[in-house]
Amino acid sequence: MLRGRSSHVGSTVISCDGTQIAYRTVGNGPSVIVVPGVLSTASTYADFADALSSSFTVHTIERRGRGLSGSQGKDYSVLKEREDVLALQNATGARFLVGHSYGGLVSLEAARSNLEFSRVAVYEPGVSVEGSISTHWTAAYQERLKQGKLLDAFVEFTLGTGPDRIRRTPRWLMKLMIPRVVKPRELQEMLSLLPENLNEHLALAALDSTYHNYREVEAEVLIMLGGRSGFKWVETAVTQLGRILPFSETRLFPTLDHFGINEGETQEVAQVIRDFFLR
Repeated sequence: MLRGRSSHVGSTVISCDGTQIAYRTVGNGPSVIVVPGVLSTASTYADFADALSSSFTVHTIERRGRGLSGSQGKDYSVLKEREDVLALQNATGARFLVGHSYGGLVSLEAARSNLEFSRVAVYEPGVSVEGSISTHWTAAYQERLKQGKLLDAFVEFTLGTGPDRIRRTPRWLMKLMIPRVVKPRELQEMLSLLPENLNEHLALAALDSTYHNYREVEAEVLIMLGGRSGFKWVETAVTQLGRILPFSETRLFPTLDHFGINEGETQEVAQVIRDFFLR
């Protein structure tokens, strides 16, 4: 075991295909698995995990391509991510699952036809409905990666997927702005994950309009969204999931954006999830 931030303890499990998957654990109580979104690591969710840790043992998975976890592999897909989560569930006995954005998509896939999870909480899950989450930016993004122009690639991603209010920003201006609004260490971490980000968005697109499959989720699901998200796809996904999921409820956080769960009012979100899990 490896010790990281405060009382977080690092461990590993072996997934179905033999890939090592790392995870960080903190707290005491019933086990919860947290699945991070794109361009992030388990440590990105440390504050959120700490906020839940007074009532739960929180296991934050280090998704493929990060830290001590193995690479995504040539046959990467959301199915692989699902297998990783289920390997961690088998090791920890977790009955509760939390997913953010792309991690929300993975969580819903993990909960399909799976009675191990009794309750699932997803914050703005990355579910694409009829192309609502665009991948038109990926060609230019991939070209910038090949050229080694990481910040330029990040600009393509930001303008291609960001809130509508920023999509008309000139590329040169966005390139100047990003280093000024993102902390150096955080920016370096995100830039290092750009190749994985591409694969994850292509995997997400491969599941476009398959949300009907979530009829198979028998767990109770809490769907959360921020009132200041700015992403049109979020409302579309939340609406369709609310119609499809057999047992679900929706919670709006009016003052939070897409990153409210890990960068905003983590205590507020954690309290709502805590109440949902302990109901």
